[in-house]
Amino acid sequence: MTKRYYHSQMQGTSQLMARIVFMGTPEFALPSLAALLDSHAVVAVVTQPDRPSGRRRRLRPSPVKRAALTAGIPLLQPERIRSDESISALQGMRADLFVVVAFGQILPQVLLDVPRIASINVHASLLPRWRGAAPIQAAIRAGDQETGVTLMMMDAGLDTGPVIAQRLAPIATGETGQSLHDKLARLGAELLVQALPDFLDGTVSPAPQEEDRATYAPAIKKEEGRLDWTGAAAELERTIRAFTPWPGSFTTWNGAPLKIHAGYAGAGLASPGLVLEHEKGIAIGTGAGLFFPTEVQLAGKKRLSIADFVNGHGDFPGAILA
Repeated sequence: MTKRYYHSQMQGTSQLMARIVFMGTPEFALPSLAALLDSHAVVAVVTQPDRPSGRRRRLRPSPVKRAALTAGIPLLQPERIRSDESISALQGMRADLFVVVAFGQILPQVLLDVPRIASINVHASLLPRWRGAAPIQAAIRAGDQETGVTLMMMDAGLDTGPVIAQRLAPIATGETGQSLHDKLARLGAELLVQALPDFLDGTVSPAPQEEDRATYAPAIKKEEGRLDWTGAAAELERTIRAFTPWPGSFTTWNGAPLKIHAGYAGAGLASPGLVLEHEKGIAIGTGAGLFFPTEVQLAGKKRLSIADFVNGHGDFPGAILA
């Protein structure tokens, strides 16, 4: 490893600092960017172009763009990171490291080779488990008891590079996609700044991943939020938690979508999709066990507790959800 960084006195302690180009887009990347701004020289930020958002489809900057503008950091927003123009711009930045955190575009090998030291990535799982775009949701849906974050060197594969360091995180009872996202975003930032000094001075040697243990978590499509009541209640409960807040989980009642925001699995037997009254409240039959919704929402209406919803919709018990 060629070392071309410099020493800086920070609070009386000599610390290795690197010239870093940071690549990231969503909220998940913000803690890592903030941590690097406190400890290294972030010479540029690369993020996705502004995208239409909301009912009026107005262009909206990414969270990372807003943070970069606030910090006064030079900003690139390439439509295609692999374009000749983007590659030329990044080659001119004399970066020691590219640090990539949920950027949203795949870097070709020609770009991975641009930094003097390496291109590294913070990934929200314990690689090689849950390679891919949706590791947080995959871990919850699978019923994993723990997950974590991985700092790795990037290569041309899909999250296949050598591992620099990892940190474990338990998956709590009732954990949602949002709560685990927030937990891992903070943990990833901590791991990044803690592991970088040893990586830069050569104390840590990245270790190859064990290919025979690899699992994959592809990007989630909105339609995957439709609940299949022939599945087991426990699996449905995990899916609802994993898909909070996006893409959300829904079913169909009276020809209209009904969002299921929260609930829990329990024992019992009923036809899949059948809504029934139960001593514990409202239950829905599944392929194995009963699912007890606690918060629901009709399209265009307010989110309600199941008790309030049934008070206003007395025909809900006895319905068949699809």
